[in-house]
Amino acid sequence: MQITKHIPLQLLFWILLSSLLAGKTYTSTSYYIAYNDKEKTEFALIMPSVNKIYTHKAGYIASKDLHQIDQQFSSFPLYDNGRLCFPALTKKADGKNGASLMANHCYQVDFFYTQKEILPQGAVFMLTYTPTDTVYEGIAGNAKSFKMVKQGDTLYAKNSITEENYASFTFYLYDGKITLDESNTSNEFDKASYKGLYFYYKKLSVSQYQLSQMTDTVFNALDKTQKRQVAHTLLSTFFFGYPLKTLEKKIASETFISDLKDALEKDITDKAWLEEYILNDTFFKQYSKWYQPQSITILTRFYAMKHLDRYFIHNWIAYILTQTIMFSPAYELESTHTSNIANTYNRIVTMLNNDSGIRYMTYVHMMSEDNWRRFRSPEDNGREMLEIFTLDTNDSHVPIAAKALKNWKLNTDSDTLEVSLNENRTPLKLFGKTIYNGDDFYRELVKSDAFIYGVTHRLIDFFFPRKSDDDKKSMIESIVKSQPESWKDILYQIVFSKNYLLKNSRAQSGEETFFSLAKIMQMKHNRSTFRVLKTALENMHQATMKYKLGKLQRVPLDTLSFAYYSQYIRDNILLRRSDPKKDDDYDAWGRQGWSDSFIASDNYTLNSKDDEESLKTYVNYLFKSLIAREANDDEIALFTQYMIEDREGKRLFKDTFNIFKADKDSDKQTEKQEERKRNITQIVLDYISRLDMTYSQQEVK
Repeated sequence: MQITKHIPLQLLFWILLSSLLAGKTYTSTSYYIAYNDKEKTEFALIMPSVNKIYTHKAGYIASKDLHQIDQQFSSFPLYDNGRLCFPALTKKADGKNGASLMANHCYQVDFFYTQKEILPQGAVFMLTYTPTDTVYEGIAGNAKSFKMVKQGDTLYAKNSITEENYASFTFYLYDGKITLDESNTSNEFDKASYKGLYFYYKKLSVSQYQLSQMTDTVFNALDKTQKRQVAHTLLSTFFFGYPLKTLEKKIASETFISDLKDALEKDITDKAWLEEYILNDTFFKQYSKWYQPQSITILTRFYAMKHLDRYFIHNWIAYILTQTIMFSPAYELESTHTSNIANTYNRIVTMLNNDSGIRYMTYVHMMSEDNWRRFRSPEDNGREMLEIFTLDTNDSHVPIAAKALKNWKLNTDSDTLEVSLNENRTPLKLFGKTIYNGDDFYRELVKSDAFIYGVTHRLIDFFFPRKSDDDKKSMIESIVKSQPESWKDILYQIVFSKNYLLKNSRAQSGEETFFSLAKIMQMKHNRSTFRVLKTALENMHQATMKYKLGKLQRVPLDTLSFAYYSQYIRDNILLRRSDPKKDDDYDAWGRQGWSDSFIASDNYTLNSKDDEESLKTYVNYLFKSLIAREANDDEIALFTQYMIEDREGKRLFKDTFNIFKADKDSDKQTEKQEERKRNITQIVLDYISRLDMTYSQQEVK
């Protein structure tokens, strides 16, 4: 097939002017249109790179036939999603050579010219003809060199001067850009889009991250205590933890960081079993709507998931997002329903499972009834979306957003979202684009550069509450520079960064402390455990998914809030042992608590001939397990003074704590020794419950 069958000879004009076309990136530098609707032989070449517009008639391409008309317009034409819209003429314009026809008129662009690279023969250009999904490649100044290299899914690799196979060619209509690689998206995903809003993205590679990251090399250079602290911070951030022996084995592998990242990409969890299990009333009481049972189920799931894998991390991302001002279901409002908790959260998890991009996920949320039950009028919703996601507080933009959303409302009949057909039909300017209706508003908002900056800012604030504004700004700019297109691209850069793992200090959330301790101590639950946890979080003023504006302060530290926090962790986790006799009774209060396997003797090695050294070993086991450090000398002295005495010329355990004491009844000896060990455990855990490290992430010294 010859190129001349599809392209008029006027294309030669563009080739003559190709030396004017700038740009080494794959960005379209020129658009070609037939500007006269009645007479299709009159053409215009629009060159944004140099702000030039030329017109000519078919077959007339000599210099004397080319008419420059760009100066007749009040501004340069605006390209938007395949359409080129011309502004009004200037007062002094004569309107000749097609200018009057083009003024205040929009055209569909079918031809796009993109510079590819420079060869010894000259500059290579790609010509994209969108109606037939055809791509040509050739040398500027040589019309005969342009040959078809792609049409639809059919490739003509032998026709490529640059030996490109074009298998990964993707043309982005919304901005005229072309990609010829798969650095951030797959071929399958590239093609799924809506008016320039692309649906799917694979996460960036670590090498593309701009915020300095923790690596195996950096981690392995730390001392033992620092390694445990970093590992504890990272795992508790993810609502996870390992028993000490397991953790130390993973650290000793010298690939702790990379192994953890690899695990997050694997599907290990049996989802069918898990989802049936957490809804089984035998094990977890299923509550009525008055208790917001959807949030209880979400908390239960984190406890029930045994592996830190892809499904776990998708749930974690969804949980983090729904705690923020961006996605909070806000069940405290009268207009919200308990279903909004499940809808918002589950939609995020499902879209993450499908590798949906950050922009598309947010666009879907904005368009949802869940979002409109939180912000219920066109003005309110428009204002909040601008401010929440782009940090735009310009009041002049609110009436524009409200007008675009004029036909959207929350109907008082069951608080349902209603979108009428009486939409706005006059052009509006926002985000540097022309918009008309609510769909345009939400779509162009998430496509804007300000959107990525805004959501990154929200998450940096969430994880670094005590950092200075300058430090936060530097981190935000680093992440934005990496061009993230998935939530993982932002959240992984944050939590795996050296800034977060080595230089951050903050209070841990109730969920971080609860779930990490539960995993470490192999805690057992009863049927009401997670309803009580939900209530406790509310008392701490850390309620999950409750607040209209999310957790603006993730961990309130006023006296009352922290008192509820520490009391819950102390009484319900640290000092609460599961009674083995109640193991099969899920209704029993005594079933909940840490398992005896947590303090089993195979977790440490004691010396029965040295009581004082054995006490120190056991105390350090508990400290390292729960707060990632050994007890200091003063702490060891405190426990020793209370539990060791001088007797028979030796330093021996007092009777209440004597884990080596032989018993006359050999059948009960082990039972008695375990009871005395639990006496030690209760005192040490009571002490740990009073340490700030139990409730906080601290900078690595």
